[in-house]
Amino acid sequence: MNDKIPHIAVIGSGGAAMAAALKAAEHGARVTLIERGTIGGTCVNIGCVPSKILIRAAQIARLRSESPFDAGLSARAPGVNRPALLAQQQGRVEELRDAKYESILREHPGITVLQGEARFIDAHSLLVRLNDGGEQSVHFDRALIGTGARPAIPPVPGLADTPYLTSTSALGLDKIPRRMIVIGASVVAMELAQAFARLGSQVTVLARSRLLSGEDPAVGEALEAAFRREGIKVIKQTEASRVDHLDNEFVVATDAGTLRADQLLVATGRTPNTDSLSLETIGVETRGGCIIVDDHQQTAVLGIYAAGDCTNQPRFVYVAAAGGNRAAVNMTGGDATLDLSAMPAVVFTDPQVATVGLTEAEATNQGFQVDTRSLDLENVPRALVNFETNGFIKMVAEQGSGRLLGVQAVTGEAGELIQTAVMAIRAGMTVQEIGDELFPYLTMVEGLKLCAQTFTKDVNQLSCCAS
Repeated sequence: MNDKIPHIAVIGSGGAAMAAALKAAEHGARVTLIERGTIGGTCVNIGCVPSKILIRAAQIARLRSESPFDAGLSARAPGVNRPALLAQQQGRVEELRDAKYESILREHPGITVLQGEARFIDAHSLLVRLNDGGEQSVHFDRALIGTGARPAIPPVPGLADTPYLTSTSALGLDKIPRRMIVIGASVVAMELAQAFARLGSQVTVLARSRLLSGEDPAVGEALEAAFRREGIKVIKQTEASRVDHLDNEFVVATDAGTLRADQLLVATGRTPNTDSLSLETIGVETRGGCIIVDDHQQTAVLGIYAAGDCTNQPRFVYVAAAGGNRAAVNMTGGDATLDLSAMPAVVFTDPQVATVGLTEAEATNQGFQVDTRSLDLENVPRALVNFETNGFIKMVAEQGSGRLLGVQAVTGEAGELIQTAVMAIRAGMTVQEIGDELFPYLTMVEGLKLCAQTFTKDVNQLSCCAS
């Protein structure tokens, strides 16, 4: 790159876009950030933050009405004041949006914000239709596309003519419905289905195949068992063939019969926000709307980069932020890559689901000879003293060397233990080395040590804190 100050256009203002804008400015670039909607993108506004607040409230409601200690602790179902919970939720969303996005952009001298919708004219210029009226051209040296994604809507007959919910509108409900049908069985569907059930809805889940079908089958089975224990109805291998909304009631026809509910949540995945960018004008390659990027976050067009949910990379905000950061380094003359070989993922159900690396099937398909062990939570002291022993920890290792290839966990606080597995995989540790490490007693993460020990020992024959 030459010595002149580069001008970088950033389209979007979510995790990927903000990381790119800040890093590019830090490296001396002049940045124009273009956002057509609310500053902050999905995570803080309509995704991670509000959903985890709702999930936490639902978890507390569940514990107040029922817990493993009810023989000695009185339990009473709480009254749910949804408007008050919603106000608390949105108050925190607004605080974080201002603190982490809006105030930073207002005060940053190297970043100019345009409120409007951008589309490419050529590989070095954009036309922005301003929200306040009029248009503005933006000429740039490099560009980062970080436009995120929106809920995908399946082409079910009648659905488009009904007031169905998406994850966005469900999080904004000011009333907990008496009955809710959830179409979908991936992460968002699972999290919201359980949250609404715990807050008082009678929930039915329609899964086209099985719960969390992209994971090891044991993961979905364990989560399904947890849902059934809580009274959530799960119907697998089923699709909606028609949806109607009659007399304030949803009527959903399926091959398992007709279902009725007060609200219908459609959570069947997400669609990238790329259709209005005129990417075909400049030759950016997409697949199913997802922008194809290399390990440097560059698209098929030199100087045009992309990161986050609008790309073909995993849809997690930490992947988006990391991708935006690497893209900015590369747009300002550096050389940074994004390594996704040990990427953690967490589903915030109860029990939580957390994974990293390869499943047994993935490892086998990649040509590894594998050795696996699965540890029931009855063998984990923390789970025993919590009286919460439903779930497991599974390790996938390379046969012979014992090198850890992957971990799948369905446990309480699985999201807190998975990063230890991430670091072990990155360090190339073997299950023997993990089993020999010191882990604090009476923690869930100790389950990793115990699972690793099952490759060579019968953990039932160990004393409670033996190594």
